[in-house]
Amino acid sequence: MDRPSAPSSTVTLPSGRTVPPLGQGTWHMGDRPDRREREIGTLREGLDLGLTVVDTAEMYGDGRSERLVGEALAGRRDDAFLVTKVLPSHATRRGVQDSCEASLRRLGTDHVDLYLLHWRGRVPLEETIEGFRDLVGRGLIGGWGVSNLDVDDLADLPEGQVPEVDQVLYNLSRRWPEPALLPELRARGVAMMAYSPIEQGRILGSDALGRVAGRHGVSPARVALAWVLTHPGVIAIPQASSPGHVRDNAAAQALAAELDAQDLAVLEADFPAPTESAPAMEEL
Repeated sequence: MDRPSAPSSTVTLPSGRTVPPLGQGTWHMGDRPDRREREIGTLREGLDLGLTVVDTAEMYGDGRSERLVGEALAGRRDDAFLVTKVLPSHATRRGVQDSCEASLRRLGTDHVDLYLLHWRGRVPLEETIEGFRDLVGRGLIGGWGVSNLDVDDLADLPEGQVPEVDQVLYNLSRRWPEPALLPELRARGVAMMAYSPIEQGRILGSDALGRVAGRHGVSPARVALAWVLTHPGVIAIPQASSPGHVRDNAAAQALAAELDAQDLAVLEADFPAPTESAPAMEEL
């Protein structure tokens, strides 16, 4: 896997817009009223640290996540590159209008910067994209993208229609995009947005992560996230549970530039690259 000598400070989207390679995910945020203030504070702390890509979805908590994000961004909307997603069951040309407008009401804003199809359903991709283009024309979204699409799905996109990103599951233990999807996205100039970049914590007991973390005096989670950030054209959107957690996430950007060949070899031994790809939805 090719890596830059130093991780880039920005990722350029097909539209020419640039975003930082590290943002914030919000899955499950807003589900617990007793955690609301801490979650809002965490998102705001992330913005202060430059983690300005904030990703949510109408599906998350049946809109509760979007409402929480809207509260966190109150008075700071211009500080964020805001991303939300439409369910495939709502992805008709008319349906995306209604869903987007509902998301905007919950988010308390007049536009989102990026609107994604959450995964592919029964509605033809062409129809969904027509709806997205209508939304761009109305100024309600800055651009559109997809999520959980693999190489075969990308081949079904209408000719000349290029998504800004493909948001997929990617981390040390889920390297399935590397054989085919990631090279295809790079060839198209499309960014890959990695959700669950530390596998929701399930990989943090790895001996390899522990060894690399010990060598650098950091947490295993920071190493796992930094590894994702060493890949060009990839945007990671980890979720943080507290302001301290988001500070540790932010520090992964500096660590990504410090990981050397020895560190990467140690990680590769525990988490080898796959020789074959797998369909995106099989990895969920």
